[in-house]
Amino acid sequence: MPTSYEIPEVLDRREGPHGEVVLRRHGELLQIIANGCFLMDTSDGRSERLLVDAAREALDDRPEPAVLIGGLGVGFSLAHAAADPRWGRITVVERERAIIGWHREGPLSGLTEQARSDPRTKILETDLVRYVNETSDTFDALCLDIDNGPDWTVTEGNSGLYSDAGLASCARVLSPGGVLAVWSAQPSPEFEETLWNAGFKQVRTEEIPVARGVPDVVHLAVGPG
Repeated sequence: MPTSYEIPEVLDRREGPHGEVVLRRHGELLQIIANGCFLMDTSDGRSERLLVDAAREALDDRPEPAVLIGGLGVGFSLAHAAADPRWGRITVVERERAIIGWHREGPLSGLTEQARSDPRTKILETDLVRYVNETSDTFDALCLDIDNGPDWTVTEGNSGLYSDAGLASCARVLSPGGVLAVWSAQPSPEFEETLWNAGFKQVRTEEIPVARGVPDVVHLAVGPG
């Protein structure tokens, strides 16, 4: 683990269509920073794994369900999904070309090499909000981790995903009885209410204990279809 006197080392800095994206090393950790906002690092991955597991368990014994993972990040969610043979098609949507490149031939490649070579896996370079609005594909589970939560988005355009209209798009790509799972750095009662108002069912929040501070959470809901 990094110590307080270690200075993060910038490994790569890119200017993309949504602003600056930085990959840096802090001690043993790799960190992704977007527009000066810390997104995630390689320290744990517990909450990213729970995001995928909670969605899978909510689907009960549905055979080979298809999952859409919103946000590649450091790859914990993708790697965990690919390690579970119960999943069928695994699609990852990531809008930042730099992050995809860091996985394909950069410092993050070792974290997802096996998952990326899995024939079930497909990584798409596109914006998640646009994708759920336009795709004709359907999924049994949507596991979304593109922000620090519904109330703390990385870019302003992402906020539409958590609105009535955005949730209607999510519901459109969910198969009947499909599950929406949304990671958040803190609970959002307002988002729970929006889910209910959008017609989602069995809305609940699972807490993920952290070392200190407010627990991370996963918001879970079954689609209205």
